[in-house]
Amino acid sequence: MNDATIRDVTLRDGLQLVRATLPTADKVALARFLLAAGVPEIEIGAVVRPDRVPAMADTLEVIGALDAASLGRSWVWVPNSTGVRKAAEAGAKQVQYVLSVSESHNQANVGRSVRHSMDDLAVSAEYARSHGVRIQLGLATAFTCPFEGRTPEGAVLDVVEDSRSLELDSLVLCDTIGQADPAHVARLTAAVRSAMAPGRLVFHGHDTWGLGVANTLAALEAGADTVDAALGGLGGCPFAPGASGNTALEDVLYALRPSWLTPARFRELLARGRALLEQLGEPERSRAADGASRSPGSHPWALAATQ
Repeated sequence: MNDATIRDVTLRDGLQLVRATLPTADKVALARFLLAAGVPEIEIGAVVRPDRVPAMADTLEVIGALDAASLGRSWVWVPNSTGVRKAAEAGAKQVQYVLSVSESHNQANVGRSVRHSMDDLAVSAEYARSHGVRIQLGLATAFTCPFEGRTPEGAVLDVVEDSRSLELDSLVLCDTIGQADPAHVARLTAAVRSAMAPGRLVFHGHDTWGLGVANTLAALEAGADTVDAALGGLGGCPFAPGASGNTALEDVLYALRPSWLTPARFRELLARGRALLEQLGEPERSRAADGASRSPGSHPWALAATQ
């Protein structure tokens, strides 16, 4: 599991529900910091209507400010083929096309039926391929829906096994409101891994019930190879009642200890996360960040550790 790819989603999912607005220049600086710190991949925004998600209004500007190497490690969230086109025209190299497995949340989140979203996925995939853009499919409410309750596994597999999904090289399973438990995550992840075409499988978790890290580990053990997280546990879906922050990046890093992470670099990420939370006026939700501030210097991962 130490070789799992960790994707930071602070700049997209992490900023959707915060009270303050992060200036564009600060978003670009944070993206560059995370990539320079060794985080393998990041999400840098979403191409959506600014009246629906004001925090994402400058996503095209963020894309335009990053160089090609950075964009090669960055993902942009899109809900439709229009978003794919706009992201590609701005310079994006990788997009995540997202639909909800549950009809109610798909209507609330992107304003159309699942069938319509699947039809548009085919259009989006063709456009992306012809313009040299990688596209992955994100399945929101794969585990539970705030309006319909537990999502049937069969409904998830129907989307995964659809010919339009099988043409893509990666898939994201989203625990949108953080109600899943490790056993549920393990079962669905294993089932999807068996049903999907060969390629990457991503787990996107939230820590609503305090199981973010446990669910992340369960997903990796069941076949996922990439996991999402956000600094300080920021985030949540504005169109999903009860949603709370993402699994904290600091917690996932402390649990997995990837080969690129050193204690010194971990402390740099802790400091940057704390500064961001202070800037946004948001509380610290990371247990690892709290533990690092309380642990004595004898622990190498503590903030007070001897260099």
